[in-house]
Amino acid sequence: MKKIVLFASGSGTNAENIIVHFNKGSQSNVVAVFTNNPHAKVVERAKNHKVNALVFNKEELSQGFVLQQLKDIQPDLIVLAGFLLKFPEHIIKEFPNKIINIHPALLPNYGGKGMYGMNVHKTVLENKEKETGITIHYVNEHYDEGGIIFQQSVSIEDCTTPEQIAVKVHELEHKFFPKVIEELL
Repeated sequence: MKKIVLFASGSGTNAENIIVHFNKGSQSNVVAVFTNNPHAKVVERAKNHKVNALVFNKEELSQGFVLQQLKDIQPDLIVLAGFLLKFPEHIIKEFPNKIINIHPALLPNYGGKGMYGMNVHKTVLENKEKETGITIHYVNEHYDEGGIIFQQSVSIEDCTTPEQIAVKVHELEHKFFPKVIEELL
């Protein structure tokens, strides 16, 4: 059985979608959800699916506590699903090519510090893009610069608000993220 650890900071819809996908008798399953936000809805979502949730702070992330928890689990894949903190180099070095992230745009466009969630969708709309999409990529020491694993685009010519763009991007995330994880494992 392959082990997946999810990192999320917010509502956790992607995390829950991944948990549900892998709880259907797969050869892999989500063994833990890690979050830096004790009030994140992802904690409740994890518990509803009987997945352990670990809440930590920035200091515990940077000073080795989180790394030790990961070493104890020995995950086959670490998946960032709406995790908003910069991932520490010491964890990346310990798990090379085993950490992936999903980004709500077609990288290299609209990536980098501060480019997450609605910030991305607002900028895409302001720039009058005709399409956007998702990028699943490996995590390295720089925001959104790791090797690209998968991209999928969607037309947004009919969108007039960032919220409409977000709906289309979430549909792509929910459809493709679990499949790409499965292929990687």
